[in-house]
Amino acid sequence: MNILPTDIPDIWIIEPQVFSDPRGFFMETYHLKKLQALGLDAVFVQDNHSGSMQGTLRGLHYQIKHTQGKLVRVIRGEVYDVAVDLRRHSPTFGRWVGASLSADNRRMMWVPPGFAHGFYTVSAWAELLYKVTDFYAPEWDRTLIWNDPAVGIDWPLVGGQPPILSAKDQLGKRLIDAETFD
Repeated sequence: MNILPTDIPDIWIIEPQVFSDPRGFFMETYHLKKLQALGLDAVFVQDNHSGSMQGTLRGLHYQIKHTQGKLVRVIRGEVYDVAVDLRRHSPTFGRWVGASLSADNRRMMWVPPGFAHGFYTVSAWAELLYKVTDFYAPEWDRTLIWNDPAVGIDWPLVGGQPPILSAKDQLGKRLIDAETFD
Protein backbone atom coordinates (compact mmCIF):
# COMPACT_ATOMS: atom_id res chain seq x y z
CA MET A 1 0.00 0.00 0.00
CA ASN A 2 1.11 3.52 -0.77
CA ILE A 3 0.03 6.69 1.08
CA LEU A 4 -0.41 9.87 -0.95
CA PRO A 5 -0.03 13.10 1.03
CA THR A 6 -2.88 15.61 1.32
CA ASP A 7 -3.07 19.19 2.56
CA ILE A 8 -4.27 17.84 5.91
CA PRO A 9 -1.74 15.28 7.18
CA ASP A 10 -4.39 13.25 9.07
CA ILE A 11 -6.33 12.56 5.86
CA TRP A 12 -4.78 9.80 3.81
CA ILE A 13 -5.30 8.74 0.23
CA ILE A 14 -4.33 5.08 0.10
CA GLU A 15 -3.34 3.32 -3.09
CA PRO A 16 -3.49 -0.44 -2.67
CA GLN A 17 -1.12 -2.65 -4.62
CA VAL A 18 -3.07 -4.12 -7.54
CA PHE A 19 -2.06 -7.38 -9.20
CA SER A 20 -3.47 -7.58 -12.73
CA ASP A 21 -3.35 -10.28 -15.37
CA PRO A 22 -5.50 -11.23 -18.38
CA ARG A 23 -8.18 -12.66 -16.04
CA GLY A 24 -8.66 -9.43 -14.07
CA PHE A 25 -7.11 -8.14 -10.87
CA PHE A 26 -6.58 -8.79 -7.16
CA MET A 27 -5.89 -6.31 -4.36
CA GLU A 28 -5.97 -6.22 -0.59
CA THR A 29 -8.33 -3.46 0.54
CA TYR A 30 -7.72 -3.99 4.23
CA HIS A 31 -4.74 -5.56 5.95
CA LEU A 32 -4.47 -4.82 9.66
CA LYS A 33 -0.71 -5.30 9.99
CA LYS A 34 0.14 -3.32 6.84
CA LEU A 35 -2.08 -0.41 7.87
CA GLN A 36 -0.68 -0.48 11.40
CA ALA A 37 2.84 -0.35 9.94
CA LEU A 38 1.80 2.80 8.06
CA GLY A 39 0.46 4.33 11.28
CA LEU A 40 -3.26 3.59 10.95
CA ASP A 41 -4.21 1.74 14.12
CA ALA A 42 -8.01 1.87 13.80
CA VAL A 43 -10.38 -0.89 14.84
CA PHE A 44 -13.35 -1.18 12.50
CA VAL A 45 -16.74 -2.33 13.81
CA GLN A 46 -19.07 -1.98 10.84
CA ASP A 47 -19.03 -2.02 7.03
CA ASN A 48 -21.43 0.15 5.01
CA HIS A 49 -22.43 0.05 1.33
CA SER A 50 -23.95 3.10 -0.38
CA GLY A 51 -25.25 3.59 -3.92
CA SER A 52 -26.07 6.98 -5.46
CA MET A 53 -27.13 8.40 -8.80
CA GLN A 54 -25.21 11.19 -10.54
CA GLY A 55 -25.54 14.58 -8.88
CA THR A 56 -26.25 13.18 -5.43
CA LEU A 57 -24.35 14.77 -2.57
CA ARG A 58 -24.33 12.91 0.73
CA GLY A 59 -22.99 14.76 3.73
CA LEU A 60 -21.18 16.32 5.26
CA HIS A 61 -21.85 13.89 8.14
CA TYR A 62 -20.21 13.31 11.51
CA GLN A 63 -21.10 12.07 14.97
CA ILE A 64 -20.33 14.49 17.79
CA LYS A 65 -20.10 11.55 20.22
CA HIS A 66 -19.26 7.97 19.26
CA THR A 67 -17.09 9.56 16.58
CA GLN A 68 -16.39 7.51 13.49
CA GLY A 69 -13.23 7.11 11.50
CA LYS A 70 -14.01 5.97 7.95
CA LEU A 71 -12.01 4.03 5.37
CA VAL A 72 -13.84 4.79 2.10
CA ARG A 73 -13.51 3.21 -1.33
CA VAL A 74 -15.56 3.13 -4.53
CA ILE A 75 -16.38 -0.18 -6.21
CA ARG A 76 -18.49 1.22 -9.06
CA GLY A 77 -18.36 4.62 -10.74
CA GLU A 78 -16.71 7.75 -9.38
CA VAL A 79 -17.26 10.19 -6.53
CA TYR A 80 -15.58 13.31 -5.24
CA ASP A 81 -14.90 12.47 -1.59
CA VAL A 82 -14.44 15.27 0.97
CA ALA A 83 -13.38 15.55 4.61
CA VAL A 84 -13.60 18.75 6.70
CA ASP A 85 -11.56 19.17 9.89
CA LEU A 86 -13.89 19.94 12.83
CA ARG A 87 -11.26 19.70 15.58
CA ARG A 88 -11.02 23.20 17.09
CA HIS A 89 -7.51 22.53 18.48
CA SER A 90 -6.21 21.58 15.03
CA PRO A 91 -4.15 23.97 12.89
CA THR A 92 -6.30 22.82 9.95
CA PHE A 93 -9.68 23.48 11.66
CA GLY A 94 -12.31 24.33 9.03
CA ARG A 95 -10.12 23.24 6.12
CA TRP A 96 -11.10 20.50 3.70
CA VAL A 97 -9.51 17.86 1.50
CA GLY A 98 -11.17 16.40 -1.56
CA ALA A 99 -10.17 13.54 -3.85
CA SER A 100 -11.58 11.59 -6.75
CA LEU A 101 -12.24 7.99 -5.73
CA SER A 102 -13.31 5.58 -8.43
CA ALA A 103 -13.55 1.95 -9.37
CA ASP A 104 -10.84 2.68 -11.93
CA ASN A 105 -8.25 4.36 -9.69
CA ARG A 106 -9.05 2.03 -6.74
CA ARG A 107 -7.91 4.67 -4.25
CA MET A 108 -9.24 4.79 -0.72
CA MET A 109 -9.55 7.69 1.69
CA TRP A 110 -8.95 7.47 5.43
CA VAL A 111 -11.09 10.02 7.30
CA PRO A 112 -10.23 9.97 11.02
CA PRO A 113 -12.64 10.82 13.85
CA GLY A 114 -13.13 14.57 14.24
CA PHE A 115 -13.89 15.21 10.57
CA ALA A 116 -17.14 15.72 8.68
CA HIS A 117 -17.32 13.48 5.61
CA GLY A 118 -19.32 13.61 2.41
CA PHE A 119 -19.21 12.75 -1.26
CA TYR A 120 -20.67 13.87 -4.57
CA THR A 121 -21.49 11.34 -7.31
CA VAL A 122 -19.77 12.31 -10.55
CA SER A 123 -20.57 9.21 -12.64
CA ALA A 124 -24.05 8.06 -13.69
CA TRP A 125 -24.07 5.70 -10.69
CA ALA A 126 -21.57 5.03 -7.92
CA GLU A 127 -21.27 2.54 -5.10
CA LEU A 128 -19.08 3.02 -2.03
CA LEU A 129 -17.95 0.61 0.62
CA TYR A 130 -16.65 2.03 3.84
CA LYS A 131 -15.50 0.72 7.17
CA VAL A 132 -16.26 2.71 10.33
CA THR A 133 -14.64 2.70 13.76
CA ASP A 134 -17.84 3.12 15.79
CA PHE A 135 -21.49 2.23 15.36
CA TYR A 136 -24.09 4.61 13.96
CA ALA A 137 -25.59 6.68 16.79
CA PRO A 138 -28.47 8.72 15.35
CA GLU A 139 -28.80 10.87 18.46
CA TRP A 140 -25.23 12.16 17.90
CA ASP A 141 -25.44 12.41 14.10
CA ARG A 142 -24.75 15.91 12.76
CA THR A 143 -24.51 17.51 9.31
CA LEU A 144 -22.28 20.34 8.16
CA ILE A 145 -23.91 22.15 5.23
CA TRP A 146 -22.27 21.23 1.92
CA ASN A 147 -21.94 24.79 0.60
CA ASP A 148 -20.79 26.82 3.62
CA PRO A 149 -18.76 29.72 2.17
CA ALA A 150 -16.56 29.72 5.29
CA VAL A 151 -15.37 26.21 4.32
CA GLY A 152 -15.42 26.84 0.56
CA ILE A 153 -15.49 23.31 -0.85
CA ASP A 154 -14.99 23.32 -4.62
CA TRP A 155 -17.48 20.58 -5.55
CA PRO A 156 -17.25 19.39 -9.21
CA LEU A 157 -20.99 19.83 -9.82
CA VAL A 158 -22.02 18.15 -13.08
CA GLY A 159 -23.25 20.79 -15.50
CA GLY A 160 -23.07 23.35 -12.67
CA GLN A 161 -26.43 22.07 -11.43
CA PRO A 162 -27.29 22.09 -7.71
CA PRO A 163 -26.74 18.71 -6.06
CA ILE A 164 -29.48 16.28 -5.10
CA LEU A 165 -29.71 16.40 -1.29
CA SER A 166 -31.69 14.55 1.35
CA ALA A 167 -33.97 16.58 3.61
CA LYS A 168 -31.47 16.03 6.43
CA ASP A 169 -28.54 17.30 4.35
CA GLN A 170 -30.49 20.40 3.29
CA LEU A 171 -30.69 21.35 6.98
CA GLY A 172 -26.97 21.08 7.67
CA LYS A 173 -25.37 23.72 9.89
CA ARG A 174 -22.76 26.26 8.87
CA LEU A 175 -19.35 25.82 10.49
CA ILE A 176 -19.89 28.83 12.74
CA ASP A 177 -23.08 27.21 14.14
CA ALA A 178 -22.03 23.55 14.06
CA GLU A 179 -21.06 21.45 17.06
CA THR A 180 -17.36 20.75 16.76
CA PHE A 181 -14.68 18.82 18.61
CA ASP A 182 -12.38 20.27 21.30
